[in-house]
Amino acid sequence: MNILEQIITYKNKEVKRMKDLYPVKLLEHKVYFQRNTNSLSGSLGKNRPGIIAEFKRKSPSAGQFGNQTDLGQVIRGYVESGAAALSVLTDEKYFGGNIEDLSEAREKTDHPILRKDFIVDEYQIIEARAAGADAVLLIAEILTENQVYEFTGLARSFSLEVILEIHHSDQLNKLCDGITIVGVNNRNLVDLTVDVNRSFELASSIPGKFMKISESGISSPDTIIQLTETGYQGFLIGEYFMKHDTPQEACKKLIEEILADD
Repeated sequence: MNILEQIITYKNKEVKRMKDLYPVKLLEHKVYFQRNTNSLSGSLGKNRPGIIAEFKRKSPSAGQFGNQTDLGQVIRGYVESGAAALSVLTDEKYFGGNIEDLSEAREKTDHPILRKDFIVDEYQIIEARAAGADAVLLIAEILTENQVYEFTGLARSFSLEVILEIHHSDQLNKLCDGITIVGVNNRNLVDLTVDVNRSFELASSIPGKFMKISESGISSPDTIIQLTETGYQGFLIGEYFMKHDTPQEACKKLIEEILADD
């Protein structure tokens, strides 16, 4: 199996286990389940350059990040640096996160937070709502058209915004009502290679009614400025920040450089 197949196989087992440990009825009593959510797309629209700053501890491509930074400190630093929104990677086995990381991040800020994970079951959407998320990511590569439709409907019923992540133009047929953002992942999920040109190539194929964000492999102010000129309003950046000893300082420096060159 390739790495994506391994992740999805394990994720299905993990979700089954979590359903037994924390049934939906328990999730519905979590403190954040009834909170009013914040619009991620609205924040991107108002806060240039539209950085979605991500917290994660490791990745299959980069391995363990050297710093052992406190999540709360990084989250507060991202917000103070001018990030428009936040992303918390909650996958444990391959990215070192967990759903509690999302709740801890929520404790530190009212900024919109994206739950970043491999969502394969409706349970994970309810779990995201209970943990304090404002948005969820649906990956077209791993979901059928019907799953995208059903998961989107459920997310919207909980006032969660939906990002559909694509890798190829032929995945755009999975777009449906309720999705507000299309994310182009520059990383190939099968071989983990990165090519930012993917965002440039797909920009004109994405229908204009959807906000566009670019994900992965972004570290240069020039790249962000060029992508902005092609219609992108958001940039999800995790690895570039997390490989620094102080991710929040790397975020601050990048945003300052973009605004200075703008």
